Amino acid sequence: MALQFSHAVSDGIRRTISRTGGILFLGFLAIQFGLQTSANSAVLGLIPPEAADQFSQNAGITIPTSGSVSVALFVVLMVLSAAYFVVLSRTFARPQNEMSQFPATVSRRLGRTTVFALVGGLIVTVSVMLGTVLLILPGLFLAASFLFFIFAVAVEDRGIITSLKRSWGLARGSRLKLGILVVVTALFGGVIGAVTPLLTLAGLPVVADVVTVVLTTMFFVPYHAIIASAYLQLRNEADALNQSTQNPVDASIPKL
Repeated sequence: MALQFSHAVSDGIRRTISRTGGILFLGFLAIQFGLQTSANSAVLGLIPPEAADQFSQNAGITIPTSGSVSVALFVVLMVLSAAYFVVLSRTFARPQNEMSQFPATVSRRLGRTTVFALVGGLIVTVSVMLGTVLLILPGLFLAASFLFFIFAVAVEDRGIITSLKRSWGLARGSRLKLGILVVVTALFGGVIGAVTPLLTLAGLPVVADVVTVVLTTMFFVPYHAIIASAYLQLRNEADALNQSTQNPVDASIPKL
C-alpha cells in the first residue's frame, strides 16, 4: 500500500478548519489547560511545605486544592482525554463532505472504547519507549507502525490486540512516510522543551503554561487530522484489495 503523503497533509488541514474541527480544537484546548493546571496543583500540594513556597513562584497555573484532589482531577482528565481522542478519531475519519457535523456514532460504546484506548495507548507508549532506549530506529519503526491504533479501536470497534495488528498491517509499505510524522512530533516536543524553561527562567511561568498549551493544541489537532486522512487512504486501499482478492474477476472466455 502506498500513502499519498501530500494529499494526507492537505486533506488533514481542511478537516481541521471545518466547523467540527474548530469545536474539537476548543475541546482539546480546554482539556490541555485542565491537565496542566491539575498537574501543577498536584505537585504543589504534595511537596513538603518548606519547598512549596519556593516552587509556587515557578508553578505556573494552579488552583487552590489539596494534592490528593489535584491528583484525582488529573486522573479524571486523563480518562476524559482518552475519550476525547476517540471522539476526535471518529469525527476526523469521515468523508470530507460530512465534516460539517459530528457523526451519529460519536458516542457509540464510548466507555468500552475509552478503556481500550487507554490500555492500548499504554502498550504502544511503553513499546516505543523501549525501542527508543535500545536504538532510535526501532522506536521510530514501532511509533510509525502503531499510528493507526486509535482509529482501529475508535472507528472499527476492534479490540486491543486486533487494533495493534490492524495498525501494523495498514502501515506496511508506508512506514517511511509515516515516520516523517513521528519525527515531526519529536521536533515539536524539542521546541516545547526549549521554549517553556526559557519563559520560566524569565519569571513568566504562567505565560510558559499558556504558550505550551496553545502551541500543543495548534499542533496536535491538525496532526491527528493528517493521520486520520492517511488512515482513510490506506484503509480504503486495503479494503478494496481484500474485496478484489475474495471476489476475483473471471476473465476466462464464457462457454457457449
